[in-house]
Amino acid sequence: MEVEIIYTKLIKPSAPTPPHLRTLKLSPVDQIQYSIKPTALFYYSADGSAGAEEVERRINRLETSLSETLTRFYPLAGRYMADGNWVDCDDEGVEFFVAKVKGCRLSEVLSKRDEMIDQLSHLVGGAYTSSITSVQINMFDCGGLVIGIRVSHHLFDGFSAACFIASWARTAMSRQGGMDNDHDQVISAPTFDLISILPENDLPKIKPTPPLMETDISVTKRIVFDRAAISALRAISHDPSFPRKPSRVEVVTALIWRARMRVSRAKHGDSLRSTSLAALTMDLRPRIVPPLPPSSCGNLVNMVTARFVAADSGGNAEVPELKDLVGLLIDSITKSKETVVSREDVFPTLLRTRNELYEAVEKGEADVFMFTSWCNFPVYKFDFGWGKPVWVSRIHWGYEAAIFLDTEGGDGVEAWVNFNKEDMPLFLQDTDILAFTSQEAP
Repeated sequence: MEVEIIYTKLIKPSAPTPPHLRTLKLSPVDQIQYSIKPTALFYYSADGSAGAEEVERRINRLETSLSETLTRFYPLAGRYMADGNWVDCDDEGVEFFVAKVKGCRLSEVLSKRDEMIDQLSHLVGGAYTSSITSVQINMFDCGGLVIGIRVSHHLFDGFSAACFIASWARTAMSRQGGMDNDHDQVISAPTFDLISILPENDLPKIKPTPPLMETDISVTKRIVFDRAAISALRAISHDPSFPRKPSRVEVVTALIWRARMRVSRAKHGDSLRSTSLAALTMDLRPRIVPPLPPSSCGNLVNMVTARFVAADSGGNAEVPELKDLVGLLIDSITKSKETVVSREDVFPTLLRTRNELYEAVEKGEADVFMFTSWCNFPVYKFDFGWGKPVWVSRIHWGYEAAIFLDTEGGDGVEAWVNFNKEDMPLFLQDTDILAFTSQEAP
């Protein structure tokens, strides 16, 4: 697959940002995020009307609707000022790349998804530029389109990014005169004033963020848990003592956590480390009282940690049963969801949980495995006017973690896993991974 950039431009908001909104101070939690731009790719199949003129009209509509959307999401068109941890909302613009994909039809990418992972990064630019947001529109000869989007983690978490993309899609759809119920449900009035709403009192001292893994020593793979696998996992991992049935994300997290424990044990001479942590990201917004505006943008994701401690401190303990890990996850997640957080405690809570996790990583006394879920995000509903995406993907990134997305039907889980190159073969050959996943089928 060869990707040729046809042109690049900066898309500015269609109306200038008012002077009183030109400076956006970042919250303490925004400030400690990695200087990375998480990426999502949205794949739109060709249809009978997608000739050259129609594709050009679609790109023009994407440009115009993006410009209109940026009047609401104006910080995304600014520039991050690292020296003062603020954003200059100067309307400099979003990087907008238009590219031609040669030597490959979109259907070929979709039929060879696992083989194409290393090449997907060519479908979105702006990884190392000063732009907060980068968008790349990739045209296939068959008429298919792939929209690649990067947004700086200093400004947005996954919830905020989903709000932006949904608003952009709805704006594009409205220009065509077509709206559906899915779009009508999307909230479109973003706010960026967390720093004025949430107090910064009594903040704990922030521990240094662990360094990112060099991308050339890690590898990303995609494994798929289909509906049947999810049903089987939920059946074998449920226990009558649990307060509720496990979710699909919980059983997949437990399975990958267990497989990673086995990899760690193999690396340490068949000795299981006494403590293992599974750290999951969870949106804090639903737990804050009084409630924030429904589309408050920024980083409001908390780390929920499930902890396994081996009974045999001598290192000869067996890897726990799947049911045991599911129980630990349900307990931690349930307690987190039931805990109400006042506005005064939001920043201290977020910083304390990160400090605890980073301290465990720094001391090296426990295995720490990171999990993020995009499941139930409405990413398969983002229709810009020519249909919903047939696939949504990630690309290779620079830290060890598992990131979950819905499958197209919404009843399975695509797990994108990024591990050290030495660990990945052991992980993929784990008996549970082999038994419950597809590593090749789309």
